[in-house]
Amino acid sequence: MKVVIIEDEQFTAEDLATTITGLRSNYSVVKMLSSVNDAKNYFSKQQHIDLVFSDIHLGDGLSFEIFKAIDIKTPIIFCTAYDNYAIQAFKANGIDYILKPIDKNSILEALEKFERISQPATQANSMMTGLLEMFKNSKDESGRSILVHHKDKIIPVKLNDISVFYIRNESTWIIDEHGKTYPISETLDTIEQMNAPFLFRANRQCIVNRKAVKDATQHFARKLIVNLTIPFQEQISISKERSSVFLKWLENS
Repeated sequence: MKVVIIEDEQFTAEDLATTITGLRSNYSVVKMLSSVNDAKNYFSKQQHIDLVFSDIHLGDGLSFEIFKAIDIKTPIIFCTAYDNYAIQAFKANGIDYILKPIDKNSILEALEKFERISQPATQANSMMTGLLEMFKNSKDESGRSILVHHKDKIIPVKLNDISVFYIRNESTWIIDEHGKTYPISETLDTIEQMNAPFLFRANRQCIVNRKAVKDATQHFARKLIVNLTIPFQEQISISKERSSVFLKWLENS
């Protein structure tokens, strides 16, 4: 099977390619594209592809622009940090919709779905069923709460009311929108896996809430420094490699 990956983060693209070929020895990633324009040029000349994995937000626009400009019959598996593009994905020949961060099991399930719907007679029904399942299983994380212990009390704090999650002395802490600080038992990895679109993993030490971001400033070596609307002693930096992803999230969340 010939696979094309459309992803503007090189590390993510390479990791995805390794995962695909590790799960299926008969699959070959023949091309990795990083922009809308590159993909348009590629597919205008080459359409003998079996499967496409595509991010939605690319550096020069949304990947849907590719599939509007070029009539691609190839099934597409969309990989994105946002959960509000499912209908557009379906219209663009999407067969699955994976929310980032992507894990091996998500890729395996997507490949198995692709293989199940290879028969044309069942493809349309399977695509619709998969999208309906995604909507049914999706959760509004803004209403979810995390339990924090304060003295002799256990307090539920809504996820969307938490301005920042951070590591201090190897423990995880939060600061809510009122500036109150609490320790929590969850790790940052666990919080990140909740896939809440209003949260962003700035670095290994910190996750920020969109409504707590005041602004961001360019720093040495093209890093970004994020400033919050609440007092926070630690400097929140975002690497050059992650800066474009953060700015897309800031714009669209």
